[in-house]
Amino acid sequence: MAKDTNGQGGYDFNKGVYSLDGVQDISFTDLGASVDPSGGADDSGDGRQDMIRLAKAVENAGLVDDDMIQAAMTNIVDESAQSLKQALITNNFASEQDIMEAVATDMGMDRIDINEIDFTPDLIEAIGADWALKYRVVPVRVEDEDIWLALGDPSNLRAIDDLTQILGKRVHGMIADEDDIEKILESYYEPDDYSKIYEEMAESDTPGESRDYGAIEIDERDDADTPLVVRFVDLMFRQAVYERASDIHIEPTRHGIKIRFRIDGACQDVPSPPPQWQNAIVSRLKVLSGMDLAEKRIPLDGRIKLNIPGKKLDLRVSSMPTIYGETIVMRILDATSVMMGLEDVGFLPGTIAKFRQLIKSPNGVILMTGPTGSGKTTTLYAALSTLNNPETKIITLEDPVEYQLAGINQIQIDNESGLTFPLGLRSALRQSPDVILVGEIRDLETAENAIRAALTGHLVFSTLHTNDAPSSTVRLIDMGIKPYLVASSLQAVIAQRLARRLCSQCKKAYRPEPDEIRNLSFDPDDYADMDFYTNGGCDRCGQSGYRGRTAIHEVLVMDAELRRRVIRSEPASRLKRYALTRGMQTLRLDGWEKVLMGQTTIQEIFKLVGSEL
Repeated sequence: MAKDTNGQGGYDFNKGVYSLDGVQDISFTDLGASVDPSGGADDSGDGRQDMIRLAKAVENAGLVDDDMIQAAMTNIVDESAQSLKQALITNNFASEQDIMEAVATDMGMDRIDINEIDFTPDLIEAIGADWALKYRVVPVRVEDEDIWLALGDPSNLRAIDDLTQILGKRVHGMIADEDDIEKILESYYEPDDYSKIYEEMAESDTPGESRDYGAIEIDERDDADTPLVVRFVDLMFRQAVYERASDIHIEPTRHGIKIRFRIDGACQDVPSPPPQWQNAIVSRLKVLSGMDLAEKRIPLDGRIKLNIPGKKLDLRVSSMPTIYGETIVMRILDATSVMMGLEDVGFLPGTIAKFRQLIKSPNGVILMTGPTGSGKTTTLYAALSTLNNPETKIITLEDPVEYQLAGINQIQIDNESGLTFPLGLRSALRQSPDVILVGEIRDLETAENAIRAALTGHLVFSTLHTNDAPSSTVRLIDMGIKPYLVASSLQAVIAQRLARRLCSQCKKAYRPEPDEIRNLSFDPDDYADMDFYTNGGCDRCGQSGYRGRTAIHEVLVMDAELRRRVIRSEPASRLKRYALTRGMQTLRLDGWEKVLMGQTTIQEIFKLVGSEL
């Protein structure tokens, strides 16, 4: 019997009673109702027995003594093993891991890594979802008269006894990591929000009405009166934001509709609704974005203002007709994700110092190059934020204006009304700006006006689609700009790509094969004793091993010799060779630095730039 440190009594495990000095023995039944491990009332008294077994197990393991047990007992209300376990942990008498080990040993349970189990449909069906969820167990092996169940919490002692009666088999308990148990339960037994809606969709042929468009509020409520299609689209938006998606793709196929999220630059499939709901979902999105529902033959554009708790987002929506119906892509624009400093963009220390010096130039053209979605706008906004002060007037011309920046005059290009890039740029020059951002140089007239602005004392930022920085000069000349105008106005060209960043919690060290290093044109012998990092996989990164992206850069700064070569219209390859002799860091070299820093992988950089000889 455990004795009270104050001499007031103790708990007799053999009798299941707590005695006080001078007072008759009081059983737990007298102290209050007991609670089973699942949280419901337990009138059978099994909860008390579980607590007794737990107390004996931790005491036999040498984790606690009688005094500790009694002290823990005074702090619990519910008479269950779970309450006693929590009291022991709260009082710092034993850790959760130690308690689990003690109970597993006492009950003769083995440990198992359920990540190595192949969960076939037959294995999953060996125990009903209701029982698996109630007792938080998953089956790992089944034979004729025996079943092995993995438990995440061995103090859930009733599970084995109850399931023996329920399943009519000999039940053998095994201990597994509690997080792994929860993942299996969530994947195979717990219907998620998508599944619940899909079940309703499968049972209903009525999508409901798509109501008015404009700003929509997305909250966590599940209103049964809300049309199913509205609930599904709201859930899709909420899930996309939760998963950090940059784009949502709605794609019709021969057999129905496919939905994909672009996360960290890579598309990932998400559960798709029944095929018969394709038209209802597309119509709902077109209504929200203000598109013409009747027009299905030509591409359309629209916008959705999305209010999710804690966030106000804009969605840029584009529809395109295909042979199986309309496909819709929605770009999620989050102003908080673009308002960052130059340090956050991904510049290396040497590169950021060079870039800061460039953007302080009084005039000239600074170009950002790269494919669509390479973060050019984010980098240019970071530059504008650095220059944004009361003494500097900044005007931007964009199509569309993706993010609204305080203190900056932003002009939305509208070709249908006649406000084109050339006209907007000519008009902007009459507004006496210090800095001008032109969203993209697409044609000769825009390029000529940008260069004219630079030559008349303005600093001009813009973007251009080329594969690397030196190719920009050739591209401008090919558009029709005189070589001497390119040479005299261009200050610098920054090429940019986005590489997926390794998840800091699960990245793992490894030694790459020599060919992996050789593929990027580096000598494997120079890195023979160096550890590199590759992607692992955890809940934080959605098992991908990557979380977020970082930029890699190539900065070409014009000097006198480069200007002479541009005037002579030398090819990009010769310009690049000269720039390398002057210390230009290529995309490959910049990416390699980030590989050595453990920020990304060899495979990720090779995918972006290849060997780049």
